[in-house]
Amino acid sequence: MTEEYGFGNPEIIEEEVDILLIGGGMAACGAGFEIMQWIEEARKQGVDLKVKLVDKAAMDRSGAVAQGLSAINTYMGENDPSDYVRYVRQDLMGIVREDLVFDVGRHVDDSVHNFEKWGLPIWKQPGDEGKPLADGGKPVRSGRWQIMINGESYKWIVAEAAKKSLGLENIQERVFIIRLVTDKNDPTRIAGAAGFSVRDHKLYIYRFKCCLMAAGGAVNVFRPRSVGEGTGRAWYPVWNAGSTYAMAAEVGAELTLMENRFVPARFKDGYGPVGAWFLLFKAQAMNAAGEDYQTRNADLLQKNGYGKYVKGHAMGTCLRNHLMMHEMKEGRGPIFMDTPTAMKNLAANMTPREIKHLEAEAWEDFLDMTIGQCGVWAGENIEPDKEMSELMPTEPYLLGSHAGCAGIWCSGPDDVPGTPEHYHWGYNRMTTVKGLFSAGDGVGASGHKFSSGSFTEGRIAAKALVKFAMDNRDWKPEMERSVDDLVQEIYRPVRNFLEHKDYTTAIDINPHYITPKMFQFRLQKVMDEYVAGVSTMYQTNAAMLKVAEKKLDMLREDSLKMRAKDLHELLRAWENYHRLFAAFAHMKHIQFREETRYPGYYYRTDHLDLDDDNWRCFVNSTYNRDTGEWSLKKVDWKQLVKE
Repeated sequence: MTEEYGFGNPEIIEEEVDILLIGGGMAACGAGFEIMQWIEEARKQGVDLKVKLVDKAAMDRSGAVAQGLSAINTYMGENDPSDYVRYVRQDLMGIVREDLVFDVGRHVDDSVHNFEKWGLPIWKQPGDEGKPLADGGKPVRSGRWQIMINGESYKWIVAEAAKKSLGLENIQERVFIIRLVTDKNDPTRIAGAAGFSVRDHKLYIYRFKCCLMAAGGAVNVFRPRSVGEGTGRAWYPVWNAGSTYAMAAEVGAELTLMENRFVPARFKDGYGPVGAWFLLFKAQAMNAAGEDYQTRNADLLQKNGYGKYVKGHAMGTCLRNHLMMHEMKEGRGPIFMDTPTAMKNLAANMTPREIKHLEAEAWEDFLDMTIGQCGVWAGENIEPDKEMSELMPTEPYLLGSHAGCAGIWCSGPDDVPGTPEHYHWGYNRMTTVKGLFSAGDGVGASGHKFSSGSFTEGRIAAKALVKFAMDNRDWKPEMERSVDDLVQEIYRPVRNFLEHKDYTTAIDINPHYITPKMFQFRLQKVMDEYVAGVSTMYQTNAAMLKVAEKKLDMLREDSLKMRAKDLHELLRAWENYHRLFAAFAHMKHIQFREETRYPGYYYRTDHLDLDDDNWRCFVNSTYNRDTGEWSLKKVDWKQLVKE
């Protein structure tokens, strides 16, 4: 290596632990908070387990909750977890792992009570101010499952609890794990992980008995609507690069419902959330003629088989998108949120002081979590009490914890009545690879966990991780790949740069390598134009997907030619490798499922109907790392909670 660009031979740090937690978001924090009490129980039995948490960023502001939130979207309170299952099942068009959803629902309130105990301000109804939820305090709800919070420091509060539980000596921040490694003697078992520091020239090799892969979902797989000076603006955090899905799949973990994606309808350009405006402020969305387009297009929901997933005025998130997109295709856009009327109606019986407070809440909804929307309002001279704002569906995102359910096929709890054998094969939240667990965005077929549910799922996984480690206390991990091999792979983008940088006078233009930024543009263009992105109004078909597969195969070749001229580019190169892998899985799943299960998220124009007779099932996939081939199959869905 040369020092000219800051690269010397990296320091190699090897460490063996019993349990490795990968990630620093809500799921990883849940695991970090929960795991130590079970490790303490193990110590009482004479077993001293060592745990380490490794995060690409810093836990205080890591993950999807990094900037904050204005609401906790999953809190049972007076509701029953079975009703929660019904809600999630309907929103995700009838196919979810009801055992996993129920498992989160029955445990989530305890997590929320902890958040409040740790200092998170939760809005209370008049007369209950200062009364904790755990003592019967009534929250201000913005919907049946949502409660309002002052959440700018939500993640900071939760991370502090996790760090206090784990101990700082058991946390390694600013290290990007990029590769999992199976066991030398058992390729179906996980044994190690490799990554690098994003601040120093250090490579890290970890060996372990089991690990939690909880590194979030995937953004910037598709070309975003925000371009030019808006490049980089997205609804989902840009550092979530599909690493969870890519690394798990590359060691043989079975994926599920990767055809699903989330296309949030948000305030245009700023990506500001609409939930509080719909649910708390009671604002109405309308077309350019001032019509309620949901009422106008209600008959659409009875076509193509979608009607069975509409109950009264309740419909799935994708179906609301479907009605909005129909308006725009018919030329009745733009779509507006009538914020002035909503605020006027709310203020009708308020004092001037209360009106001021209402206006502050309208702005705070964004200041808590999407401050960029405040920038758009301010920059365009929009006052929400005087002028309406446009709504627009965003580019697609791959995730498993919001109103989407892409992810990894995981074992569920063993105590939910009626659970079929193929839902449970051992430890709760363990993937099909022995010793590899997941939580949050990583666990597929069980969306609508949101922040509190992801934290809770991390806690569930933590208990199972300790049990696995205890049951395998005498097992010694032996990685199938050598340290030298892993170091060579991790630094391949660096070698690409150092070996060829002098071939041209313009450092970014070189026939021997591609910059991570240009590689990402190529990926986004392919996914946008052929795999149902914004440019085709979320439409694709078999012919388009065939073109996408050819182009993604070429990109897979190009990925070996990405360069890294510094540590930041090394980070970006590996993020984009993971994005490509997640994108490939997404494309293959859409290609396999010959129906339009999620209208408003994507359309198979050659199979526009929803086909419950043939496709009310999970689509699962596995990747063969030796051949580079994907195998896909149908997996039976079973209803556990009655309608």
